[in-house]
Amino acid sequence: MRPALLALSLAATLAATAAQAQPTTVVVRARALDAKFIGTHVGGAQVTLTDARTGKTLASGRIEGATGDTPKLMVQPAARNAPLADADTARFTAQLDITEPTPVRAVVRAPAGMEASSTLWVLPGRNIEGDGWVLSFPGLIVEPSAVVGADRKAMVHAKVALMCGCPIEPKGLWDAANYTVSAELTRKGAEPVRFPLAYAGTKSEFAAPTPTPLAPGAYRLRIIATDATTPNAGVADTDLVVK
Repeated sequence: MRPALLALSLAATLAATAAQAQPTTVVVRARALDAKFIGTHVGGAQVTLTDARTGKTLASGRIEGATGDTPKLMVQPAARNAPLADADTARFTAQLDITEPTPVRAVVRAPAGMEASSTLWVLPGRNIEGDGWVLSFPGLIVEPSAVVGADRKAMVHAKVALMCGCPIEPKGLWDAANYTVSAELTRKGAEPVRFPLAYAGTKSEFAAPTPTPLAPGAYRLRIIATDATTPNAGVADTDLVVK
C-alpha cells in the first residue's frame, strides 16, 4: 500500500475509534447497612473507578452530600425500583470515556477504615444515574476517649454511630437498647480490665467509669460496639496513660 493510502487508512481507523468513544455518566453512592447514605456529615467517602481488566484508573473523587430522606429510607415501605435518592443525596459522579463495554471496578473507602468494592459492566453511552451504583457498608463508627481522675479511675466515653453518622438513642430509629458497647483496658503484664458502657443521655454517647482504680502505666483502650439486630459492629483503639 502506498504511504499516502496507508496514512489515509490509519486516519480513518483512528477517526472511527474516536467516534465510538462516548462520555458515559456513572453515579456512585455508599449506603450504611440498615441506615442512610454516607456523605459529608462523616467526611464523605473516597471512590476509585478502574478498568477491572487492566487496573487503569478511569476516575476518582469523593462522595459528598446529604444522607438522604429519612422517612423514605427508614420509615416508608420500599417499593421495588422506587427511587431512594434525591438531588441532595450524597454521590460521586464520574464521566468515563470508553469505547467498548468495560468491566469497571469501584472501590469505596469510607470512615472507620471500612472499604467496599464491586464490579459492573459499563457500556458506552449507557449512563448509570438516578440512585446509581450503590455500595453497602456494614459497620459502626466508634470514637473512644477517656479521662483519668485524681483517684486513678478513668471515665471512658465512646461515640457510636451508624456509618452514615446516624444517631443511636433510646426508642429512636436506631434504638440504644439494641446496642452493646464494652471497654477493654490492657497493660503489659496485667490482666485485661473489661466492663460495659451504658447510654450516657446524649445521642450516640456511651460511658462508664473503670470498676477500680488503675495501676500506673500505659494502657491500650479498646471499645467494641455491636448491634443485636444486624451484623453491624465497630472496634476502635486508643492509648491511655495513668500516672
